[in-house]
Amino acid sequence: MTANWQRLVQAVEPLQDLELDRNLVAALEQDGHRFSERAVPPVHFYTPTFKSYQTSELKSCGKNAWPAVSVTGGDGKLQCDHCKAAILEPMIPARTPEELWRVVNGLIDDGALGLLLTGGSNHRNEVEYAPYYQTIRRIKDSHPEFRIAAHAALMDADAALSMAHAGVDVAMMDVIGAQETITNVYHLRRSVDDFERTLENLVRTPMRVVPHIVIGLHYGRMLGEWRALEIIQRHLPDAVVLVVVMPFYAPEKKPFATPDSTEVGRFFQAARKALPDTPLLLGCARPPGESRMQIDTYAVMAGLDGIAHPADGAVELAARLGRRVRVTPACCSIVVGDEVMALQDAPGGLELDIDTILLEETRRRAGDRGIGIPVVSAPNPRTEIPV
Repeated sequence: MTANWQRLVQAVEPLQDLELDRNLVAALEQDGHRFSERAVPPVHFYTPTFKSYQTSELKSCGKNAWPAVSVTGGDGKLQCDHCKAAILEPMIPARTPEELWRVVNGLIDDGALGLLLTGGSNHRNEVEYAPYYQTIRRIKDSHPEFRIAAHAALMDADAALSMAHAGVDVAMMDVIGAQETITNVYHLRRSVDDFERTLENLVRTPMRVVPHIVIGLHYGRMLGEWRALEIIQRHLPDAVVLVVVMPFYAPEKKPFATPDSTEVGRFFQAARKALPDTPLLLGCARPPGESRMQIDTYAVMAGLDGIAHPADGAVELAARLGRRVRVTPACCSIVVGDEVMALQDAPGGLELDIDTILLEETRRRAGDRGIGIPVVSAPNPRTEIPV
């Protein structure tokens, strides 16, 4: 890798005036130099940019590729302080098994590749999926290539096996490591141990398991993230998604602060060291503006494997740091595609060199739309997203 990362950041036009913690940058650079060139993982960007570079082998997914379906519609009993169930409102409702069957078949007719199945939790932070499992099995038997990722919430071993037997491909859950957060933010009478047991139950099934850590979940400050990371270390999943809290729906009497970007960057560094062989993806949710640019810069430096919808300059920075870069066009409406794509053994997309990236950046900033892309290598290009 090229030396002096602070200077390399200054070479990226959108990042030239970005304030970064020099001690953290130096520490991340030191960690980065410990990789041999062969060991440095590629970074995969799932991005709505680079759309001008679609080819016959790589197409944009389309707005209906990964829709979200809620078995409770917009209803949720917990009313967590960071979302107040508002995240469910724009989702497609399927309040009965019969409605789920009709909805899914309509989505498949519209070209959907898969869906996120979720719903509002009850007072024990359980999504009541049991009435839907027979229908899910019917969907998978009728459409075996259709992928289903489900938000598991909390569940015991029997419930986890039932979900797997129904045909769910990917199980996702938030891992929360602080009792204060569970009690105060989630309004939940469950323990940290309940979250760990759920993860343990899920990884024992044939499903792919992708837990999430929400950084800054305790009203914008870090509290249980480190313990959550320790929990994941004990029950290694297929991939981990890191997101940074965006409490747009938080009540005025319980405001959330914007998490400190440097602390977020330090957590990226710790996560990479704790999970060296586990794919780490930075999900779509993170604060906007300068915070987002700082967070994405630290994510690239920390060696995360994937970044969803990167901030301006992140792709170029990755190439300048010597990381192999892959880009997959991904629409903002994809809800679950990022998590599923993080699991690919041989990810698709286009592998780009630094000259190609700089050309795209020049065209994009000038408002020009190119029509082709020089592909460095694109082994096993696919238009579908395998799990």
